[in-house]
Amino acid sequence: MSPAVPPTPASTPAPVPAQVPAQGPALSRAPRSRWIALGVIATESLMVILDGSIVTVAMPAIQNDLGFSPAGLSWVVNAYLIAFGGLLLLAGRMGDLLGRKRMFLAGGAVFTLASMLAGAATSPALLVAARFLQGVGSAMASAVGLGILITLFPEARERRRAIAVFSFTGAAGASIGQVLGGVLTDALSWHWIFFINLPIGIAVFVLALRSLPADRGLGLAAGADGPGALLVTAGLMLGIYTVVQVESHGWTSARTLGLGALAVVLLVGFVVRQATVRTPIMPLRIIRSRSVAGANLVQVLMVAALFSFQILVALYLQQVLGYGAAKTGLAMLPAAAVIGVVSLGVSARLNARFGERAVLLAGLVLLTGVLGLLVRLPVQANYVTDLLPVMLLAAGFGLALPALTTLGMSGAQEDDAGLASGLFNTTRQIGMALGVAVLSTLAASRTDALLAEGRSRAEALTGGYHLAFAVATGLLVTAFAVAALVLRRPRA
Repeated sequence: MSPAVPPTPASTPAPVPAQVPAQGPALSRAPRSRWIALGVIATESLMVILDGSIVTVAMPAIQNDLGFSPAGLSWVVNAYLIAFGGLLLLAGRMGDLLGRKRMFLAGGAVFTLASMLAGAATSPALLVAARFLQGVGSAMASAVGLGILITLFPEARERRRAIAVFSFTGAAGASIGQVLGGVLTDALSWHWIFFINLPIGIAVFVLALRSLPADRGLGLAAGADGPGALLVTAGLMLGIYTVVQVESHGWTSARTLGLGALAVVLLVGFVVRQATVRTPIMPLRIIRSRSVAGANLVQVLMVAALFSFQILVALYLQQVLGYGAAKTGLAMLPAAAVIGVVSLGVSARLNARFGERAVLLAGLVLLTGVLGLLVRLPVQANYVTDLLPVMLLAAGFGLALPALTTLGMSGAQEDDAGLASGLFNTTRQIGMALGVAVLSTLAASRTDALLAEGRSRAEALTGGYHLAFAVATGLLVTAFAVAALVLRRPRA
């Protein structure tokens, strides 16, 4: 019997040239207005991150209420992931061309409307369709958020502080989502995990309308490559679809290999076209930066590994220790607290003093310790002695993500900041999809083998999670090696 694992979800960047007219107003905005705009961007990001994790806690209630089959239930998450991950790169570039503020506002409106539809869903089909639409809106808003941020904060010290605030939403959002999801599901109903987005989404839209800098964009003529858009969107959507279906069909099935090969062909065709077309959607100069390419590769490995912390620990608490939804969320709360303290309190100063590369490496060491401790979790764990140290070491999130975000955006120029933002968010979703496919499949296979040997269900589940945690530890070690070898040391 398989465990029910839902497939979820140092260098200083170059100053942004102020003479480019497309975004010039952003650089002259009053300091207070800029920080309000940052709050709007961070809140939108937090809402998107929360939506990815808040659903996982409510999955059993959704299944019981709407009558989802076990296979169909996975599409509550898959539909969102496919739309979100598949459209990020295109949405980021379209933000550069049509205006990043317009794209952000449109994405927020779509996401809020889709949340209302999801909360009101009365059948599996309606909920899955609403989740797909949520993914579309999330991609539109998330893809340009970082691009707007780096144009608002061109000075290195302030940018580090702004990125630390933004990164907190990504690092702690999943843990907060599990707490909020458990509380809302137990106290009200699963419908409210979606309805909670309505007042927040409306407030964000109104504030964004007033605080975000107006920009005209470069115009479609600067990158209106229809075939390229079709290739990258189809390739990413098909690739993510293939990965999230691995648990059902296996890695070596003809379906997985065939669809995976087709996705690779589409993405290779996209890269070849971008190298030859006169107005590419993705100018390849953006991935020639060693810091940008290295940071995105590290992110894929790190996010894939940390799926095991964000999701499998929650499943261990519920399925092995018997915690309820709300208690599971509260058990994860110390992780969110230490991440907030580190990312908001010290990460910017550490990055300024030691450089993003060194801080990223330190964060990866702490996160490797997190997963190393999880490999030894007993079947009858004591929270204070076995789990609380793990939650506290999650401070590594607060070190790694701000540093990684700065490095990932370090090659962005004024006219392709949205594209760099979309690329960084895309690699995050790819890492999440790979973590779901690889780690959940390994955990399920190991659990089945232990059950066949006559182990109890709790022992078999714990053994499956141990294997997933061990592989995730290996992914983090690889991420450390890539960061140490590929990312450049800061110049004197």
